[in-house]
Amino acid sequence: MVKKGDLLLEMNKVQKRFGGAVALKGTDLKIRAGEIHALLGENGAGKSTMLKILAGVHINDGGTIKLGGQDFITGSPQASIEQGIAVIYQEPSLFLDLSLAENVFIGRQPKKGKIIDWKFAQSEAARLFKELGVELDPKRQARGLSIADQQVVEIAKALSMNANIILMDEPTAALSASEVERLMTVMKSLKTSNKAVIFVSHRLDEVFAISDYITVMRDGATVSEASVGDTNLQKVIKEMVGRELTELFPKTENKIGAVVLEVTDLTNPAYFRNISFNVKKGEIVALAGLVGAGRSEVARAIFGVDKYESGSVKINGEVLPAGSPIISMERKIALVPEDRRQQGLFMIAGVNRNISMESFGKLTDRGLLNFKRERELTNTWRDKLSIKFNNQADPVDRLSGGNQQKTVLAKWLATDPDILIVDEPTRGIDVATKAEVHRLVNQAASEGKAVLMISSELPEVLGMADRIIVMREGRQVAEYSRKEATQEKIIAAATTGKKSA
Repeated sequence: MVKKGDLLLEMNKVQKRFGGAVALKGTDLKIRAGEIHALLGENGAGKSTMLKILAGVHINDGGTIKLGGQDFITGSPQASIEQGIAVIYQEPSLFLDLSLAENVFIGRQPKKGKIIDWKFAQSEAARLFKELGVELDPKRQARGLSIADQQVVEIAKALSMNANIILMDEPTAALSASEVERLMTVMKSLKTSNKAVIFVSHRLDEVFAISDYITVMRDGATVSEASVGDTNLQKVIKEMVGRELTELFPKTENKIGAVVLEVTDLTNPAYFRNISFNVKKGEIVALAGLVGAGRSEVARAIFGVDKYESGSVKINGEVLPAGSPIISMERKIALVPEDRRQQGLFMIAGVNRNISMESFGKLTDRGLLNFKRERELTNTWRDKLSIKFNNQADPVDRLSGGNQQKTVLAKWLATDPDILIVDEPTRGIDVATKAEVHRLVNQAASEGKAVLMISSELPEVLGMADRIIVMREGRQVAEYSRKEATQEKIIAAATTGKKSA
């Protein structure tokens, strides 16, 4: 019987190489029963590699791993599950056409003789949901379930396999504030059951709110381990990046020019209605609001990915035809999408090809790609954005999340747009890379570009935007200048639909 405080996992001097690249160069980690242990570090620090070793995806090249005092068997996801380790990823992978009970027991259906005992499966799934403090119908289909509820189902699945250690990789990245609170309640219930949670997140406020211990990694090695009470935000940031990070939001005062982007009464009844605003040259305008408010849909409609029923979009006073990303690009609009993996990058293509993709017109001779120009373009943006990669032709899938995000930015900045739309530009990246992305967005504005930013992180909105437009349930409910905006005002408008004085 596992008791609170029992040492469940001990990793000592763990090493991992991928060809010539060193991912882990002597990492230590201790995990105890009944604790939430945050694993922090910049993108590329080795956190994902650590989790993948524990999940059985990778085999360590050196060091020792003990699980419950016994040697840990690596290199097999099934073996990791059998040893009591389960993984909850940022994006759940449920079978959407199956019931919740079927998802919980997929591949392990309880049987009565040769017949699957669905009655028992449903009652056991209901018990697990209740244990996690969530009311879910085990008979309902997974399709239509929120991301937060899907994660609960994944956690219930882990508990049904008697997992003692649950790995959570950026579980809150796509959740609203209320969903984050509920997930934290679920995590606390795991603690009371003497389960251990390894929590990877770049949202440091959440880390300090929920964690018992924090381990910081940098450059493939463990830098520190401390209880939450024995450290603080500034100390953790310094340990993560190796320096003081005083300018997380390096906002510059730019000269604001003429209106470049003008949106009037834009309406798609399914997602948003009567949206009107403008963005001027050198200005950063933020769309704030809760997840599902319709902000991304507005951005996609402006760019032409999605259509709208009425209203208009004007660029420098001229109407932009609806539903045509090609024309939008010709009119010098760039959209850095929310989902970089699915919408922003070709993950199996090289870094060079991803960066050059939207600039082929400048890089071709008689219809053929000039590889020398492509290499030069890639090197230029590598240096400008500090993108880390071993070889230009390496698939972008090998890059850390932060370097993937910089690659998306490089791809679009290389087109020299007049209007830059960035949708959740710092989601899932570390604090130092966030500061770098903020610098790049500010630089774009200082060069005279009109920037439309969508962000769910209020400090980012308040730190970056010249004006803030708040949306709620597809409607524009408030607008604040940089000087008058506060976190309380934005939250109030986003939740009530009313502007505060």
